[in-house]
Amino acid sequence: MTTNTLLLLLFSFLVAGGLSFFQYLYKVKNKSKLHLFLAFLRFTTIFGILVLLINPIISSRSLEIIKPPLPIVVDNSSSIVALNANKIAVAVYKKIISNKDLQDKFDVQSYQFDTEFRQSEQFDFKGKQTNLDAIAKDLKIVYRNSNFPTVLITDGNQTSGNDYVYSFDVENKVFPIILGDTTTVFDLKINQLNVNKYAFYKNKFPVEIFVQYSGNKNTKAKFSILQGNSVLSTQQITFSSSKKSAVIQMLLPAEKIGLQVFKAQITSNEKEKNRYNNTKNFAVDVIDQKTNIALISSINHPDIGALKRAIEANAQRKVTVLKPNQINALENYNVLIFYQPDNNFKTVFERAKSAAINTFIISGTTTDFSFLNQQQNNLIFKMSGQKEDYTPEFNSEFNVFAAENIGFENYPPLQNSFGSVTTNGNVSVLLSSKIRNIPTQMPLLAFIENKGKRSAFLLGENIWKWRLQNYLNHQSFEKFDGFADKIIQFLASNATKKALVVTHDNFYNSGEAIVITAQYFNKNYEFDEKARLTIAIVNSKTKQTKNYDLLKGNNSYKVNLDGLSAGSYTFSVKELNSKTKYSGSFEILDFDIEKQFVNPDIEKLTQLASATNGKVYYPNQTDLLIQSLLKNEAYKSVQKSSVTKTPLIDWIGLLILISVALTTEWFVRKYNGLL
Repeated sequence: MTTNTLLLLLFSFLVAGGLSFFQYLYKVKNKSKLHLFLAFLRFTTIFGILVLLINPIISSRSLEIIKPPLPIVVDNSSSIVALNANKIAVAVYKKIISNKDLQDKFDVQSYQFDTEFRQSEQFDFKGKQTNLDAIAKDLKIVYRNSNFPTVLITDGNQTSGNDYVYSFDVENKVFPIILGDTTTVFDLKINQLNVNKYAFYKNKFPVEIFVQYSGNKNTKAKFSILQGNSVLSTQQITFSSSKKSAVIQMLLPAEKIGLQVFKAQITSNEKEKNRYNNTKNFAVDVIDQKTNIALISSINHPDIGALKRAIEANAQRKVTVLKPNQINALENYNVLIFYQPDNNFKTVFERAKSAAINTFIISGTTTDFSFLNQQQNNLIFKMSGQKEDYTPEFNSEFNVFAAENIGFENYPPLQNSFGSVTTNGNVSVLLSSKIRNIPTQMPLLAFIENKGKRSAFLLGENIWKWRLQNYLNHQSFEKFDGFADKIIQFLASNATKKALVVTHDNFYNSGEAIVITAQYFNKNYEFDEKARLTIAIVNSKTKQTKNYDLLKGNNSYKVNLDGLSAGSYTFSVKELNSKTKYSGSFEILDFDIEKQFVNPDIEKLTQLASATNGKVYYPNQTDLLIQSLLKNEAYKSVQKSSVTKTPLIDWIGLLILISVALTTEWFVRKYNGLL
């Protein structure tokens, strides 16, 4: 408590005493006990009010020792079990965590990781994926602005996430303890297999396979692709100490419609330690129909190439780029994309209306909006010759189809003529526009469905910049291409809108995220946020049934089915209030990526240690690691002084005391006739 506060309290005491004395005792001839009691009540009231105003605070200082953190991170993925290193991992962890000298010097924290990074002191080594990159990101968040070492107990074999070698903070040393047998053994492995999800009936589809060899002698292997008991293709491969890998490319026939499951395998006469990685199952959905899209433009623009590549990312789509006067047989196309139409498009518009083909109109700075107003009345344009940049704003209430916000707000603006756009009729807006971050209340991307005819409008050019930005954000075009595919999927179908729409893949790999998405619409075809959706999953072989509830997101319901074993499944999604039902099926392919390894990735872990100025250790060198950490003078405890300020009084209690004193004084004065 400061000197000023003490002086104020003393002054308050004198003021309260003086006022009480003046009112009840000064010039009073008969100083009875009643007057003394009333003076005491008045003193209590005045002094209490003044103390409330002063609010005296007591400060206390304490010293605290802050130890540097020492995260002990253990690989909890099933690859540790596959390498017979789970017991060693636990032994190493216990040896480090129980060391009293380390506990005295560091704030020792235990973590585990597989798909995710989390705090834990128990390990079951059942993780389906290994994401070392997640460790780097989360440690930076947990120990921001701290200097600390990290002990990483792992085999270094990563199956998901970005390359972890340079993900860790170079200022904080990483000390990997390498688990698993480092002896090179003979092993043949299918490292990667690339194939499209879809193929077309009576066509051939390509398969690309990367095979890898571990060993020191020359050997021959046979690579085969099978479907059931039938061998579709074989190829002989030769490996040596200088040739450790091979790339195989094959064309397979699509002779049956529907989901076709294949098996790739590589075999030899040599004995292998791990044969699980010799095979890999894959599936292809063979379809007998392809969506043909005509992209019609009278100008050259980067958008045309970007749209063609985005749409054709789905093998079911084929885009043909044409001039307005080059299109002849409209019946060959399912969707027409009009890019920046002008008067040259007049004939094409008329023929598209006659043929009732769905259209996607994209406007820009060279669009003839007067012509566009003549050809349709869904959007009414009043545009000037001035150019303007329009940024997108995602509408989470959009319910025409399941649309995900892929980060539109951070995308570059699209350029269009400045003016006003008015909607007419039933127009659903997915993206509205903003100018310099001010909403315009005008659409940027809109969809119309009227009497079975569907159309879409994108009001701006330079969408190629969106695709490029998507790649910069995610190192992949997948999200943007998927967004473009949903637009084409909407336009390619004239089917009546269903109340229950379910989205799922026909097959998944074991260990992948298995997510099924559903949307339920009411009688007005508005997204129903009060729907109650459940899903029943039935294993086709064992007939075992599992039931789940679908959880509501922004504009859809989702269920995560991770943990299902490999096999064929049927399912039905049901809305409990209306009894609406959807049935489907999918297959989970037997593939455990964590069983693909026979050795730890020493090279990557060594690079990680070198990048952070750390050092690689093995389980039998745990004592050396402990001693190194104890001797390292870079990690020291810090003495932190903290000041705690607490109020001297309880203001609620003091208010009650003041109220009681005032009330008592009033009643006493009233009773004795002093009022």
